[in-house]
Amino acid sequence: MAVLTREDLRNQLKRREIAPVYVLFGVETQLRDIAAKTITDLAFGDGDFRDFNETNFSLNTDVNLKRALAAAQQLPMMAARRVIRITDVRVSPSGYRDTITEDHEPALSAYLADPSPTSVVIFVADELNGVRKMGKFLREKTVAVEFKPLTDLELAERAKNEIKNAGANIGDATLRMLIGLVGPDVRRLTNEINKLVTAALPDTLITNELVDSLVARSREQNHFEVTRHLIARKGAQALAALKKILDDGVEPLQLLGLIAYNYRNLLIAKGMMERGVERREVASAVKLRYSDQEPFLAAARRAETHSLTTALKCLAKTDLAIKTSMGGGGPVGARMQIEILVCKLASN
Repeated sequence: MAVLTREDLRNQLKRREIAPVYVLFGVETQLRDIAAKTITDLAFGDGDFRDFNETNFSLNTDVNLKRALAAAQQLPMMAARRVIRITDVRVSPSGYRDTITEDHEPALSAYLADPSPTSVVIFVADELNGVRKMGKFLREKTVAVEFKPLTDLELAERAKNEIKNAGANIGDATLRMLIGLVGPDVRRLTNEINKLVTAALPDTLITNELVDSLVARSREQNHFEVTRHLIARKGAQALAALKKILDDGVEPLQLLGLIAYNYRNLLIAKGMMERGVERREVASAVKLRYSDQEPFLAAARRAETHSLTTALKCLAKTDLAIKTSMGGGGPVGARMQIEILVCKLASN
């Protein structure tokens, strides 16, 4: 069975065509989650008792796949359908932390060969490698829908509509600036728009200055918070700052690059300061705003040259590991690897 696009799924749902089993996967997790909710909403009619017929199962618990399939076989109670949502589905390139394996194939094959006509089963996948056997199996035996990143034009159109619906306005140049800073991440784009719309009151106009102060500046400060805590050997604080940034929707690889950028600048500043270069020249070399100079230079003074070079090597190794899925790929694996890196850097 061919993998569907977002548009294919949208057209099917407009026609009220609901399949018995879906697998939703891809890097655009916000739209994936919206699709799961939309399918669920359409599966129920007015007057259906959803509380009795809507169940979630996380595959982070070993026995839950068996329980989910058993629940799908049950008849609905005071409703036309049951909806079984199965989350934390992972089939990774390396097999590390997979939650669906070949051991599950007999049970899955039996259900998919004769799915219940009164149930809708939705697999929400964090990773679904297309080369591994179970990844191929799920793509071929279900209605699989891939949620690829939106293009800049699609992001701009979505952002413009969200801003308009919120009662605010934004110019085309400012909109391009916002998209350029956020990148192809709908979840983070929505979070940033909510902040900007609130900050734009009472004028309701989102300006370049607002975007620069609330999006670009907060982004830089937040990832430098991680670096600052690492330099001070404050592992708990570094992990807390890391969690906040990742929960806000920043991609792990993007964050890794920003932290590496900080370490390279700290190493440059450290070398210049040891040679007696004036503060103004150091700040200019690493492109520091005046308000950022003191915390950055204080961190550079505390840091040891050996620790900075070691950290850069560790950052490079983690970057390679995430890109090649060594030790776990996808959003979950990447997040885990950057958390392990932060713990390691805080202890060095």
